[in-house]
Amino acid sequence: MTDTITIRRPDDWHVHFRDGAMLQSAVPFTARQFRRAIVMPNLVPPVTTVDAARAYRDRISMAVPDGIDFEPLMTAYLTDTIDAGELARGAEEGVFTAVKLYPAGATTNSDSGVTDLKKVTDVLECMQAVGLPLLLHGEVTDPEVDIFDREARFIEQKLIGLRADFPELKVVFEHATTKDAVDYVLSQDSHMGCTITAHHLVINRTDIFKGGIRPHLYCLPIAKREVHRQALRAAATSGDKRFFLGTDTAPHPVHEKESDCGCAGIFSAPTAMQVYTQVFDEAGALDKLEAFASINGPGFYGLAVNEGTVTLVRDVVEVPERVETAEGEIVMVFRPDAGLNWRIMA
Repeated sequence: MTDTITIRRPDDWHVHFRDGAMLQSAVPFTARQFRRAIVMPNLVPPVTTVDAARAYRDRISMAVPDGIDFEPLMTAYLTDTIDAGELARGAEEGVFTAVKLYPAGATTNSDSGVTDLKKVTDVLECMQAVGLPLLLHGEVTDPEVDIFDREARFIEQKLIGLRADFPELKVVFEHATTKDAVDYVLSQDSHMGCTITAHHLVINRTDIFKGGIRPHLYCLPIAKREVHRQALRAAATSGDKRFFLGTDTAPHPVHEKESDCGCAGIFSAPTAMQVYTQVFDEAGALDKLEAFASINGPGFYGLAVNEGTVTLVRDVVEVPERVETAEGEIVMVFRPDAGLNWRIMA
């Protein structure tokens, strides 16, 4: 049995920092675990310009604790009316690493999202030409489609056609939750990538209702059946270069989660690498952890792997239940019911 593992310092390819006091509290947790992170642009108003992305990047950098080497990688929010030239300029100037597509109404702060892919054809052509990856929240928003089927339906109705129309466009299927998504990604070439969260490797839809409604396990895309969780675990631990780490850590104040219309999102930043390590350990695949956490993502984005390393040791971990922001708001931390038995060495 391996009790210690050292890997290249990992990256997180899907993070929500929010803004203001929440950002100040959230950033240090990610920065202590990861060298780089792809930052989601769904603020209010959304990040759609180079200047807005630069300003947001500066606010994030100011929240990084002294002595920690961390780089936020910025994204633009794809809207029906976004300027393709602005995206090209952002890519050329090294501000935009990718562009995020939210189907309008799919999740938190997605009201400004794309209503019809036909409206952004010129933008997607520009992105394909300049090599700017497209990050997908892969769900349809048709209210007639069951929430547990929306990811599979997105593949059928949107993604297959998108890839046919733009075969050289790099596309990331973010926070996959289904066997359908895993199978689709496995059928594609190296222009297709896929992130998998820590929480979707641990919980299935039954967990959300275990002992009552558990709002802090509610996220979008929502957790699915056990067969889908097992497919995600198999994909993540396979070593396949198309799959890489993306936590989708998404903090919300407790009062917004525990309400009559609770927000979607799970705050996993304080525990993410320990959870991933535990999952890989349970699968007998610790030798594949470095590929998933530290190598496959940079390979997809055309970036160098990190020079530093991180060491995790087998040990019972006391996981914080909650984090308090500077303004007194409480955020619950994702903690597997079974506890954690890996920790990151200081």
